[in-house]
Amino acid sequence: MAVGNPRFANSTYTASEAMETLRYTRTARALHWLIAVGIGAAVVFALSFDNMPLSPRKIQLINCHKWTGLTVLWLMAARIAWRMRHRPPPLPATFAAWEQRAAQLVHVLLYALMVVTPVLGWWLSSAKGFPIKYLGLVPLPDLAAKDRAAAEFVQPLHMFAAWSLVGLVALHVAATLKYRVVDQVPLLRRMA
Repeated sequence: MAVGNPRFANSTYTASEAMETLRYTRTARALHWLIAVGIGAAVVFALSFDNMPLSPRKIQLINCHKWTGLTVLWLMAARIAWRMRHRPPPLPATFAAWEQRAAQLVHVLLYALMVVTPVLGWWLSSAKGFPIKYLGLVPLPDLAAKDRAAAEFVQPLHMFAAWSLVGLVALHVAATLKYRVVDQVPLLRRMA
């Protein structure tokens, strides 16, 4: 019987079998964790070059940040395409209506920011006059012409989107841990 979940109270399923029916597909789980690692790496790269004087190492870290952000963008395109054809599993029946709405809102905002943040970064790089050569191999088109005023406009937007994404990821992780530790709902297994 599933711990704390009346949905499975009269079921012959074990807790792990019941939770298995509420899991995301393997592809969705793989994309989730690859994107999570990508976001973490992009943040680490950004923080590592933030106050660094201009040097070959700083340029290398900036490029790694850009490549990682763009990799997240490509993975998000795959994730959105996958999700359009594969509905996510329902949230546990123990979730109150407000919790379900909050979870849906956070997911919509996460998806939006995981697309908008790297696009703003790409636009910023273009506006600063630094074309992107993805992984040092594939030149990408500029999203805008070199324009100092545009770069000054986009930079705070990129920063705001990035920190908003970090905050939402922290909220997402905290909520997952709260359900696991406090409520004894093995929610993390949906993505494990």
